[in-house]
Amino acid sequence: MNPLAVYIHWPFCKSKCPYCDFNSHVRDAIDQTRWHDALLRELETMAQHVPDRQVQSIFFGGGTPSLMPPSTAGALIERVHTLWNISGDIEITLEANPTSVEAGRLRDFKSAGVNRVSLGVQSLQASELAFLGREHSVGEAMHAIELARTLFNRYSFDLIYARPNQTLAAWEAELTQALALAGDHLSLYQLTIEENTAFHHAYKKGGFTLPDEAQAEALYRLTETILAERGLLAYEVSNYAKKGQESRHNLAYWQGSDYVGVGPGAHGRLTLNTGRTATATLKSPERWLENVERDGQAIEVWQTIDRQQEVEERLMMGLRLSDGINYAAFMRQTGYDLRPYLSEAKRLLYCEQGLLTDDPTRLQTTLSGRLVLGTLTAELLA
Repeated sequence: MNPLAVYIHWPFCKSKCPYCDFNSHVRDAIDQTRWHDALLRELETMAQHVPDRQVQSIFFGGGTPSLMPPSTAGALIERVHTLWNISGDIEITLEANPTSVEAGRLRDFKSAGVNRVSLGVQSLQASELAFLGREHSVGEAMHAIELARTLFNRYSFDLIYARPNQTLAAWEAELTQALALAGDHLSLYQLTIEENTAFHHAYKKGGFTLPDEAQAEALYRLTETILAERGLLAYEVSNYAKKGQESRHNLAYWQGSDYVGVGPGAHGRLTLNTGRTATATLKSPERWLENVERDGQAIEVWQTIDRQQEVEERLMMGLRLSDGINYAAFMRQTGYDLRPYLSEAKRLLYCEQGLLTDDPTRLQTTLSGRLVLGTLTAELLA
């Protein structure tokens, strides 16, 4: 059976962070019963398209899924078990915000079946939490991490760096503090300005500046060096883990495995008899809910991906990984060879420049290559 990952999107947040361009929404009231029933119903509909699979991971993302009633998460986990075969070591991750109320509910999510949590800490400095629009304090973040450490064998938390005026010394000190709290996984993202966010408007008006390219590169290299010294290796551009503790769900995306997307704005990739298929649901929570209650699903996109699109997607995702793209695995997944679709001259050039390594078994980016990944990918496909 082809492995399958299941993504479930909870679109609601208490407030909208100024850097966030995810499909998240603030609502005064949520009919929890309707949402519970609708998520179960769309999950059942999606299972009809890929019935004979083994689920290796479930991921509750958002939004802020720790605002979801734990009973809803438990019902969804139970339904996944009835709809598909389940891997014996299934990974079930919940994204959570480290406010006092939500952190206190982690015990209930564990009882519901969650076995891994990912906390959106973002910073361990009070002034930076205020800049990032986070509602929790440093104390609440540290308490949530300690609670996660106590309750779960596997936990992770996120930090955002390359913030305005951030120095190497300041980031090193914050990383040192984070590593004293960390388990076997950390996600560390450089701050980027996304369109149609509050930060985008403020940045365009000169409200703040970001580190220049040289400083951003220095911060990235420092991050990899410090974490490697502690045994957390960069297995993806922004993710670091000890051997065997990588996020299996996110690896499904980056390695080109199949995944089902349920909930408003959720995306999926499925291998069907008709070919590799991209799915996406309606982004508006209200429209999504109405469509699911009426039709059992709210799919807006159901599109067979042509070969060129598939190459572009798999190349873009696979080169994010330190392990890169294994040519034989690519052939097994797709039925064709990747190499003829890539510029041989560019491959040779970028290998000489130290941006790529290319041998008979796999294509990989170096650390320097991952710093210019977007340009690299476009040039290889040109």
